[in-house]
Amino acid sequence: MKSKQPKKQRKSLYRAKLHQRHKMLHATLCRKLREKYGKRAVRVRKGDKVRIMRGKFAGHEGRILEVDMKNYRITVDGATTKKVDGTEVAVPIHPSNVMILEFKEVDDVRKKILERK
Repeated sequence: MKSKQPKKQRKSLYRAKLHQRHKMLHATLCRKLREKYGKRAVRVRKGDKVRIMRGKFAGHEGRILEVDMKNYRITVDGATTKKVDGTEVAVPIHPSNVMILEFKEVDDVRKKILERK
């Protein structure tokens, strides 16, 4: 992002194209995966096992249930809060606040991405 103005920062997030949104949905890799693949961060996917590093659920580990590309948020299994009526609701978390511990599966597309550079 080029501007320092909050108005323009919000505008660029709101109007970001799909390939730009993919970059904003990256999460850091654990040390073991970093050494194996030689990458620092990779895009999160449904089914990846992650550890929440910041916020109310810091230290919690679970699988990614949903990736919300519109709002740049993910939901993690077990990271829930109770509403007043007693129902459990998943808390949306920004991908920069999680660390990927293991991949669901390394299919052809992800393998190609990890072997790039």
